[in-house]
Amino acid sequence: MPLQLDTSKKNLEMFFKDWQVEALRYLWRIQPEGANSRTVWINVNDIIQGSISRASMINHLNAMVDEGLLTYTETTGKGGHHRVYYTKYGEAEFKQHLAGLIITKLIKEYPQETLKALQI
Repeated sequence: MPLQLDTSKKNLEMFFKDWQVEALRYLWRIQPEGANSRTVWINVNDIIQGSISRASMINHLNAMVDEGLLTYTETTGKGGHHRVYYTKYGEAEFKQHLAGLIITKLIKEYPQETLKALQI
């Protein structure tokens, strides 16, 4: 899940769909406690009154782990092994991390232009 920036949107919706943002907000609300995909899925569907599939939620949470934006622990329970997801950053730190990723990429691709643009 490489991050994509949509400059026509605002706030976290620049990077994520509305339901994905709600998943993050839910995890921030319950931190430091974590949640399994089912709990996140139920809470997000209640908030957005939508029908996001459980598979979409699992894929999103795992992609966030792969990107280094969430962490997890594995537990066992009914049905086998389950992941419990945790936020790696608080909301402010998360936004700062996203900004850092964008700026780092811009510096790598356009070093002189980016540094000049950052000298506001």
